Amino acid sequence: MEWLMYVSLAIIAVAFAVLVFYIIQTLQAMKQTMDNLSETVDGMQSQVDDISKESTQLLHKTNKLADDLQHKSDSLNSVFDAAKDLGDSFQSMNRSVQKVSESISVQAEERSEQVGQAVKWGNLAMEFWSKYKKKKAETAAAEQTKGE
Repeated sequence: MEWLMYVSLAIIAVAFAVLVFYIIQTLQAMKQTMDNLSETVDGMQSQVDDISKESTQLLHKTNKLADDLQHKSDSLNSVFDAAKDLGDSFQSMNRSVQKVSESISVQAEERSEQVGQAVKWGNLAMEFWSKYKKKKAETAAAEQTKGE
């Protein structure tokens, strides 16, 4: 039985050695994985730093662009204000022209009645004049026939 104990101890020692061997293999694989992970994290850190720098530059450019856009927008506001003033001036001029046109139309209507009256009086005067001349001619002809 003693030999069974030695065999058991040998089996336990071999099993322990195999276990230690596989634990060492696992730890080495884990170390390799950790090294790869560390390299990846370092690479990512570098990429994050680059992205951060680019983002900062992009943010500065965006701010400059926004400032430039605001400046140009302010400049355009004055152009639009001038265009609005010009439109207001045209509207005012248009209203003035309309008022003058309406005034001329009203005066023309008023004067057309006066002109019509003047034409009627003129026609009446011409009729009287022609009747007067006719009567005068008849009177002159009657006197001349009397004198003969």
